[in-house]
Amino acid sequence: MLTSFPYAVAVIRIVVVGRPRGALAEAAAEYERRIARALRVEVIEVREEPLQHGTTTEVLERERRRIEPHLVGWPVVALDRRGRQLTSEALADEVRRREEEAPQRTAFLIGGSAGLAPELVSSAFTMSLGAGTLPHQLARVVLVEQLYRATTIIRGEPYHR
Repeated sequence: MLTSFPYAVAVIRIVVVGRPRGALAEAAAEYERRIARALRVEVIEVREEPLQHGTTTEVLERERRRIEPHLVGWPVVALDRRGRQLTSEALADEVRRREEEAPQRTAFLIGGSAGLAPELVSSAFTMSLGAGTLPHQLARVVLVEQLYRATTIIRGEPYHR
């Protein structure tokens, strides 16, 4: 369980294309701060490639090259609308399982407006936040809120504290 690990051992890295602004940035920061009470969180933002700078394939390839160095040696969970939909309890179980296995860290990956390069998705566990497509900045907020909820479930804490 997360509660049995020292603070510095359990690590979640969130690699996200682009940067949220305004209220979405504030919401993401709030949940990232809350998660940090239970485990170490690293957020890495990589520059989003403008969609008008080439074909979708070219845009995804340039973003893939920016993303990949941050994933070396990390088990990856890629957010993809075709991925597995998990309840809050199932996500808590998945986080617990990953934190009990070596290397006790997981990278969550959120693509930009064009999504993620197929190579990144094919080699990862894929998870969906729902059947609809979310803007990537909103997906970041939903992901960190769900990870925070998972840590409260794992630790047996009430959600609103």
